[in-house]
Amino acid sequence: MAFPLLFLLFLSIPFSQANLSFDYYNKTCPDLDRIIREAFRPCTGDAFDLIVRVKTALELACPGIVSCSDILAQATRDLITMVGGPYYKVLLGRKDGLVSKAERVEGNIPRPTMSMNQIIKMFMSKGFTAQEMVALTGSHTIGFTHCKEFADRIFHYNKTLPTDPEMYPKFAEALKKTCANYTEEHSMSAFNDVMTPGKFDNMYFQNLQRGLGLLASDHALVKDRRTKPIVDLYASNQTAFFEEFSQAMEKLSVYAVKTGRKGEVRRKCDAFNTLKT
Repeated sequence: MAFPLLFLLFLSIPFSQANLSFDYYNKTCPDLDRIIREAFRPCTGDAFDLIVRVKTALELACPGIVSCSDILAQATRDLITMVGGPYYKVLLGRKDGLVSKAERVEGNIPRPTMSMNQIIKMFMSKGFTAQEMVALTGSHTIGFTHCKEFADRIFHYNKTLPTDPEMYPKFAEALKKTCANYTEEHSMSAFNDVMTPGKFDNMYFQNLQRGLGLLASDHALVKDRRTKPIVDLYASNQTAFFEEFSQAMEKLSVYAVKTGRKGEVRRKCDAFNTLKT
């Protein structure tokens, strides 16, 4: 679940940080932390279901106060912590955007088929270093990916080889069985981290060293001379990964934030308060 949450956060939050603070809701919604934590207890469904559940509870307790962007930022942190990841501080006070267009997505989030040059360039255009990009990609230690996103690696690698020869053979065979009917059953998926899928740790980076990376973009991290040393560091030093992931997440969570009159507090996270014409 954290994987979609992370990149929803990347998309949802076009830079004014002046109005953000850690105690933004202390007076207007003092039970914010408790309400979010309680919403995690029956944690079923996908990321959007979770956000809707949190938003509904907050609207009952503090109507019109807490933005969906703030819910998303804090829920991401709480989810990561819940499954063993690091705690980091989240500034609050964001407003929800007044524009939402599907065409703005393409070119603003990394795709599994992108080259490492393209991915690094994308992150640098948003002010993130290659090291921060690798740290953030460590979120693949939990969550899952639909088969269609990596099918070419196991079924159609090139004209002479159906499977990427650098993928661990038994791993590739298991994925082929899992995804055998992916063209008909579109919900078929695999864990991003096959070893410890429900735990936020540094196993994702150890997997990359063993040919157990799921996506082509995952595997590219351990092949590129700019990113391999970072992968090796995080694989051997979980503390370093946690520290640098936390710093990168704090930076990501305030990227292109809308505050004040530049946005609104949506009553429903999937709709503007006023119909746009």
